Amino acid sequence: MNQARKAGRVPAVVYGGQAKPATLELHLKDLERVMHGAASENLLVDLDVGGSKRLALLQSVQHHVLSGKPLHVDFHEVKEDEKVTINVPVESTGEAAGVKTGGGVLEHVVFKLKVRALPKDLPEVVIVDVSALEIGKSIHIGDIPAIPGVEFLGDKKIPVFSVAAPVTEAAEAAATDAAAGAAAQPEMIKEKKDDAKGGDKAAAAKGGDKAAADKKPADKKK
Repeated sequence: MNQARKAGRVPAVVYGGQAKPATLELHLKDLERVMHGAASENLLVDLDVGGSKRLALLQSVQHHVLSGKPLHVDFHEVKEDEKVTINVPVESTGEAAGVKTGGGVLEHVVFKLKVRALPKDLPEVVIVDVSALEIGKSIHIGDIPAIPGVEFLGDKKIPVFSVAAPVTEAAEAAATDAAAGAAAQPEMIKEKKDDAKGGDKAAAAKGGDKAAADKKPADKKK
């Protein structure tokens, strides 16, 4: 593998389907060109494995920690006439009305959507227009416009994008005071417990002194 990398090739494996898993090597420059030209790593490619063509999805890429260059690639073979399920990145387009006119904050809640489709219909990324989104409103999975041949999976009520109200200085100050009070409360409780323990010890000591005083006359009579 190290020799292949030094020669500008990237080790890879393709599995799935009826054929046995197979190992192959990819030209680093070709792989980088394809990956850099795509919106995500959900790539559908035709692989030449031992002279036979195998349609496959890019499953995962192992990158070098420092350089970021691909070190190993996993492909999952698929069939043209069978639907597959993958996670697709979701991104926003446009400026939300609640942000533009109300000073709200756009919250990106879900970063990947699970979709099911034929390989040829799989989107690289799902783009959602948030222009009409007002403060306090959300776009849920069920609100995303349909893409031909693509099925969005998951709970349709899950929010994908939301616009939160702007945080005022008064709200920030109140939140800070509340956090400070919550942090100080355990110490106050501890002090009270310590005081109670000290009071109990003092009471016990006084009781012991009184008992000793009561015993002294009895000793003198003897």
